[in-house]
Amino acid sequence: MTESVASAAVENVTNQAMTYASLYLRYFFCHGEIVQDFRNQRETLESKIQRVEICVNGAKRQNEVIYKDVENWLTRAENELKETQNLQDEIDRVKCFKWCPKWGWGWRYCLSKKLAEKTPIISKLLDTSNFAHVGYRRSLQGIEFITSTGFMDSKSSKSALNQIMEAINAVNMIGLHGMPGVGKTTLAKEVGKHAREQKLFDKVVMFTMSQNPNIITIQDKVAEMFGLNFGTKTEEGRAEELWSRLKVEKHILIIIDDLWDEFKLESIGIPFGDEHKGCKILLTTRHQQVCTKMNCQKEIQLGILSEDEAWVLFRDKAGLDDDCSFLNDVAKEVAGECKGLPLAIVTVAKALKGENLDGWRAANQRFKDSRLLDNEQVLGGVLKPLKLSYDYLKEGNSQMAGNDIQMCFLLCSLFPEDAEIPLELLIMCGIGVGLFPNASSIEDKRNEIGVALKKLQKSGLLLETDGADSISMHDVVRDFSHWLTSTGENRFMVKDKLKEWPDMVESFECYTAIALWNCSSNIKDFPDKVEFSKLKTLFLHGEWKGDFLVVSSTFFEEMKALQVLVLRKYLRFASGVMKIPPQVGIKLRTNVYCATLMPYIFYKYNRLTSLQELHVTSENNINLLELNSLSRLTALSLELSTNQFSQEDFVFPKLQRYNIVVGGYNISFQEALTIRRLRIKNFSSSLSAFKNLFCNVGKLKLKNVSGLKNIVPSIGKKVLNELTSLELDFCYDIEFLIDITRDQGSTVAFSNLVKLTIRRMVSLKGLCYGLSPSHRAIASFTRLTVVTIGSCPKLKTIFSPCVAQSMLCIEELYIKYRDGVEQVIGFAQKEEITKVEMPILPYHFIGYCSSLKYVCANTSTQGLQSLESITISDCPQLMQIFKMEQNENGEDVVVPQNHYWPKLKTFLIWDCKLFSCFIVQAPLLEELILGNVGIIWKTDVPVLNEDCLVVGNHEKVFQIQGGYSFSRIKNLYLRNLFEVRIIWNDFSQVVTLENLTTLRLGDCKKLRYIFSPITARSLSRLVYLFIEGCEEIDQLILAKDQVSSSSSSNAGLQLISFPNLTDITVTNCGNLKSLFPFGSVPILPKLESLTVNRNSKLEHVFELEDAVEVAAGEEMIFDKLGKLSLEELSSLIHFSPKGYHFVLPALIELNVRDCPKLTTGFSIDSQKFVHCETKTPQLVEEDAIEKSATVSNTIFNENICWSGKEFSER
Repeated sequence: MTESVASAAVENVTNQAMTYASLYLRYFFCHGEIVQDFRNQRETLESKIQRVEICVNGAKRQNEVIYKDVENWLTRAENELKETQNLQDEIDRVKCFKWCPKWGWGWRYCLSKKLAEKTPIISKLLDTSNFAHVGYRRSLQGIEFITSTGFMDSKSSKSALNQIMEAINAVNMIGLHGMPGVGKTTLAKEVGKHAREQKLFDKVVMFTMSQNPNIITIQDKVAEMFGLNFGTKTEEGRAEELWSRLKVEKHILIIIDDLWDEFKLESIGIPFGDEHKGCKILLTTRHQQVCTKMNCQKEIQLGILSEDEAWVLFRDKAGLDDDCSFLNDVAKEVAGECKGLPLAIVTVAKALKGENLDGWRAANQRFKDSRLLDNEQVLGGVLKPLKLSYDYLKEGNSQMAGNDIQMCFLLCSLFPEDAEIPLELLIMCGIGVGLFPNASSIEDKRNEIGVALKKLQKSGLLLETDGADSISMHDVVRDFSHWLTSTGENRFMVKDKLKEWPDMVESFECYTAIALWNCSSNIKDFPDKVEFSKLKTLFLHGEWKGDFLVVSSTFFEEMKALQVLVLRKYLRFASGVMKIPPQVGIKLRTNVYCATLMPYIFYKYNRLTSLQELHVTSENNINLLELNSLSRLTALSLELSTNQFSQEDFVFPKLQRYNIVVGGYNISFQEALTIRRLRIKNFSSSLSAFKNLFCNVGKLKLKNVSGLKNIVPSIGKKVLNELTSLELDFCYDIEFLIDITRDQGSTVAFSNLVKLTIRRMVSLKGLCYGLSPSHRAIASFTRLTVVTIGSCPKLKTIFSPCVAQSMLCIEELYIKYRDGVEQVIGFAQKEEITKVEMPILPYHFIGYCSSLKYVCANTSTQGLQSLESITISDCPQLMQIFKMEQNENGEDVVVPQNHYWPKLKTFLIWDCKLFSCFIVQAPLLEELILGNVGIIWKTDVPVLNEDCLVVGNHEKVFQIQGGYSFSRIKNLYLRNLFEVRIIWNDFSQVVTLENLTTLRLGDCKKLRYIFSPITARSLSRLVYLFIEGCEEIDQLILAKDQVSSSSSSNAGLQLISFPNLTDITVTNCGNLKSLFPFGSVPILPKLESLTVNRNSKLEHVFELEDAVEVAAGEEMIFDKLGKLSLEELSSLIHFSPKGYHFVLPALIELNVRDCPKLTTGFSIDSQKFVHCETKTPQLVEEDAIEKSATVSNTIFNENICWSGKEFSER
């Protein structure tokens, strides 16, 4: 038995010995393999970090929030890369000194052991680096609460606002009621803005109900705010999903605007009351009884403005001066007629703005003559002011033009309540009903109607929307318009959510315009035909749910005066086509010249000989040959499939306006006729059908179009000269845009091109082939402004000298993912011009070009005097902006280039490891970002007499001679510049940085300090400070005794403060001993977040200045600090200076970990305020025995993780 145990023990010892011996021998004899394995893993990690950072930056540009695990991984990976840099340096040194006895077997063993231990750590990081997504879309906050609400601080509105804000905490549902135009919506928005800014709720959502609420649209808006994607289509199913989603949120404010009657909120999906006590409802309505029906626990009336308040608003909107007493006396009478209603005041004031005294008197008399309007029940006091504004539309115009402007206003009321009205559709309707008959062409009519709509906006009768292609109408103004069209010559009918056909006492004879929106598919009593003998305009729109509305093919028989026909969505005809009998067709052929049609509802439109505009914005079965019979057709919107081009003889007619897409693109009506646009996709046939369009096309996009070797002359000569935008994508046969080798002067192209985009053109070799000085006028790019080129592997040189010479207006250049590019602007050949100037280029971006060595072959910078922004990223072979000088052997010589760019504001160079020093004088510079630049070699930079910027890896970034230079800089980011020792060359110079808001420094390992005291005092606007991996920094701000006497002054005695600094992060700065000097003045009054981690020698976060005398327990409040992190600080003694008691009332997150010497204790009081106080070890022991009555649970020398509730030790 004993022998067996002994044998097992010997075997175990032997195995362990062999294992250790094996490792020992491997460290000796597999040194090269270990080194190579380490280098491979480290290089892979470096590349992976770069890829993840690119994804992270892309996500941030898309307004995404980065996942915490991604941020943590990047931090760990970057730290590992830094920590292993010394090992990499040691490997590199041994390559150079293999002969040195120092590098013997003992050293080899030690190095192998270190590398072998690090390699698995790197491998583990790589194994956890495959992130499907690096971020997520942040939830929307509501544009209503971000932008200005236009809130007027009147007595009534202030009182209502205060009542609402008080009631929000006490009740679940609040009702705000008031007469039309009194400002209920504006006040509701202001409530939402206050609630959001004060963080009273997790979410604030606002939507409009209107008289006929669109439940689907409302559900979509609410769901979008909560990041919910519906899985069901029915209203009920979506309501259930929304209900469940909203119950997850603890505190919600939902603002329901313009409620007209009692409504069950659960039909939308809103839980409230006992179902969700954290969901508060604020509703607005014109009628107090709606508040009662909805069981509002608090009802608040919004009153009108006082006489003085009304006059202040009126005077401001009318642009009146105080010194014009006679006019103001009359204007006050007019303002009084507005009855204190803000909407009426604004509308009338804008209408009369700029009028003389006689005009004001006439307006006042009109008010007095229209007292009967006060009897109207629906609009009350707002009706008379609106009528005045409406009448004033004729002022300054002829009778006919005034009538046409008024008709434009009335046409807007045909659209649903609170709708965003497409300008294009409105213009089309105006043309169709014959507005501005004296305008000689369709184009002139468009311009006239556009001017009319602008005038309506200026008058306050129409409102702007977020988009430039639509307008809207206030619901009160819309009601006024319906009142106007309820009688008289122009009578309109507008119905929304039609469930049954109107039971009309009188016939439809009287109506000139009818709009039927969201008609149910099973509408009751929908007629086969009606008598619409005076009808000029008809809108018919099906409902989004269930089946399509079926319309009889005889429905239009009696519409003999019809001029505008808009059939939009969810409709179909009983016979499959829209049939019009011959006797009606004859009349239609002379009247209808503007039609908007949806899919598969086509009458034989070739009979409509007067038709001038045709818009078909969905898939269709149009026979293209029939288009040629429409001799008066000038405008066309059309979606086509490639199969519809089977007729070889078809050619599009000449058109003034068109938006035509072929093969997969979609048209939205808003963009229908904004420009002459042609988009062709997946097309392999001849392009001859489009030859008439190529003569005047404004925007052209070709994607996956085969069979073309070039654009010109393949698609024609003397074409594309009205082209402003050209986009080419994956046209794999195209080698050049222009080929003029066989043509010496008859081809002219691209003379008006403004924007050029080229992507994934695998065969593209150049823009122009055969171009020489004699051809420069033939292929001219004189108006080209923006160029984007990406993924064209055969394109070696972007611009030849001749092309570059013609680009007089170029402003933005973006070059991405170009493996083959070697130069942006190439050399001039012998037969070409001998001197090439760079074009004017305010904005310049080059990214991911693996072979690019330099941007331009010529060192002249004449054209770069207008350069405002330059961004160069991920170009590993880039050595200089301009071609470098060469020695006698033709080898590149690294010599600093010095240039003057007086307008430069942004300069970014990132991941260009071969880039040598580049000296720029840029007095207007606002943003500088340098990272991983010039890390292969070091370049000596001469001392210059001018203030300049050294772009590259040099010990001084800024050379400043005269002081006060670079005062415009706002954003400075320096990373991995291992030669940088100081940012500014002489701290005795007066360097003011009063506009600097963001400073980021990373891995500048030799940087010694950041600011002199004088410079630090100029940082009045600094908001963000991030310092990471700067190992040699021992202090952020030089001490007084380190500043030369030449810089001492009275300013040097002033205390340092950073009045706007809110976010500070300082990590991995191994020599840093303290962060900020601390005195009687609050140094960081707006500090919100402070992160100080892994700074091994840091002893003090705030170091007390010598001259400051402190009373025991002196209190200092950081009332905005919300996050504090102190982790892995092995030398940290105190956070708050001795004798100070810090109070942190806003703190919601506190992390303290691995700070073994920390003598600052953290505690929480009954108000949930965090306190911190530094004490001697003896006092710490005493506190452990007897704790304060007001501040308890004090923790010293422990790990703390606190998130707004209770301390926990970890």
